[in-house]
Amino acid sequence: MTTNTFKTAILLGLLSALLILGGRAIMGPNGLYLGLVLAGIMNFGSYFFSDKIALMSYSARPVTPAENADVYARVAPIVSGLCQRMGLPMPKLWLIPVESPNAFATGRNPQHASVAFTAGILRLMDDRELEGVVAHELGHVLHRDILISSVAAMLAGAITMLASMARWGMIFGGFSRDENDRGGGLADLFMILLAPLAAMLIQMAISRSREYDADAASAKYTGTPYELISGLRKLDTWSKRIPMDASPATAHLFIIKPFTGRSLMNLFSTHPSTADRIARLEAMR
Repeated sequence: MTTNTFKTAILLGLLSALLILGGRAIMGPNGLYLGLVLAGIMNFGSYFFSDKIALMSYSARPVTPAENADVYARVAPIVSGLCQRMGLPMPKLWLIPVESPNAFATGRNPQHASVAFTAGILRLMDDRELEGVVAHELGHVLHRDILISSVAAMLAGAITMLASMARWGMIFGGFSRDENDRGGGLADLFMILLAPLAAMLIQMAISRSREYDADAASAKYTGTPYELISGLRKLDTWSKRIPMDASPATAHLFIIKPFTGRSLMNLFSTHPSTADRIARLEAMR
C-alpha cells in the first residue's frame, strides 16, 4: 500500500466517522440512516452516469478508425501500448473540440473507461509527453479513482444533507427526540457550521491524493517521470493562456485544474500545485 493510498483510506475513514457521529448527534440513528439513503440515491446515479454526463457536457466526439481517424491513428497506439503494460482493457477514446489543453479519464471501472483529449493538448504535446499524460489518466482507471471519488462524494453529500436538516430543525424548534440520543444544541451548531466545511476539505484532500498516485503510475509505466514533467509544465503554462470553460462539478476529472489564476487556499483545490507535482516526480528519478 502506497503512502497516498493509506492517506486516502484514512481520509475516507474520517468522512465516515464525521457522518456517523454527526448524524447520531443531531437526529439520532434515524438521521444517519436518512442521510445515507439520500446521498446513496444521488451518487448511485452519479456513479453510473457521470461519464456520459461529463462527455456530453464538453461535446466530446468519439475517436475511432471511422470517426476522427487522424486522431485515432496517433493516440490509439499510445493508449494500447500502455494498456498492455498496465493490464487494462482498451478504453473508449474521445475528442473535446476546445483549444485549451487538457485531458481526463472517466468510467465506473476499467471495463467501462473512457479517456478524453482536448484538441489543444493534441496540438501542444509531442508523442512522449502525450504518453505521460495518458499513463496518468490510465493510472486513475487502474486505481479505480472514479469509485473512490464517488464514495467520498456520497459521504460528503450525506454530511451536507444532515447539516441542512439540523439547520431547519433549529429554525422550527429542534427535533423531538431524547437528549440521550443526541448531543444537544452544541452538536447541532457544529453540524451546521463546521461539518460541511470539514467534509469538503477531506473530499478535496482525497482528490489531491489520487492525483499524486496517478502521477506515480505515469512514471512507473512509462519508465520515466520526465514525460509527464514536460507535459505538466506545458499544461501549466498554456491552460492559463487559453482558459477552459469547465464546470466545477467536473474540474477534478482533468489532469490539471481547468481554471486560470490561483485558488485562495490549496486546501480548497481538487489538484495539488503543479510545482509540487513536478517536485515529487523529479524525486522519483
